[in-house]
Amino acid sequence: MLSVAEIEGGAEGVIVGGTTGEGHLMSWDEHIMLIGHTVNCFGTRIKVIRNTGSNSTREAVDATEQGFAVGMHAALHINPYYGKTSTEGLISHFEAVLPMGPTIIYNVPSRSGQDITPEVIKAVSGSPNLAGVKECVGHERVKCYTDKGITIWSGNDDECHDSRWKYGATGVISVASNLVPGLMHNIMYKGENVVLNEQLLPLMKWLFCQPNPIALNTALAQLGVARPVFRLPYVPLPLEERIEFVRIVEAIGRENFVGQKEAQVLDDDDFVLISRY
Repeated sequence: MLSVAEIEGGAEGVIVGGTTGEGHLMSWDEHIMLIGHTVNCFGTRIKVIRNTGSNSTREAVDATEQGFAVGMHAALHINPYYGKTSTEGLISHFEAVLPMGPTIIYNVPSRSGQDITPEVIKAVSGSPNLAGVKECVGHERVKCYTDKGITIWSGNDDECHDSRWKYGATGVISVASNLVPGLMHNIMYKGENVVLNEQLLPLMKWLFCQPNPIALNTALAQLGVARPVFRLPYVPLPLEERIEFVRIVEAIGRENFVGQKEAQVLDDDDFVLISRY
């Protein structure tokens, strides 16, 4: 299983049902079954964190309660999206979920449509359950928090090396770690390594050539780790990008990637697209 490869590569936690895990395409029943299964299989070896965020506070509270009931170690909470709210509304939203258990707040304005400002984090930072922030805005925002002693994980793979070694981030909540967990562990915990980071940047940039998780799903299929099945509205990358991935694997070294099979370029007909599941 992919989680085994991540654990062996040095990952300290796994996010279940996040964007990369297509949580937004799952029902809440699927979420609960998946978190329970993950805790049962890996809960003694790795921290299991579940995306229980929602644009509805009531839904976020219910999902978080259920997640802790089946054994997750922490919750990941995005800010309410699409409908958005005021600064006071954001603070009230997080104040409603924080008492339930350890919580990572996730700031990704490119997806949520609204920045979680330092004013909001300052207002809730006194909660003993605030485990930290997954921050996607950039280095200066990371430093803003680390200077105040707030634990920060970078949310951007292509910035995580510098966020860690120059701006004080604890680590990264990563997409690339699903493919090269050992190498990502090295650039986070084995000391500053500009050379290795430069070697990984083409992979990191490729993973975001289209909205995540399109490229990752394509990569896992071409490595033989996951079946080439896409839940719509996601569709695989075009052939040119699929060929480029195999070149990237060859440049970095197949031995550094998850799975045992050689990377291959799949044809369009190899992929299955499903609209009802």
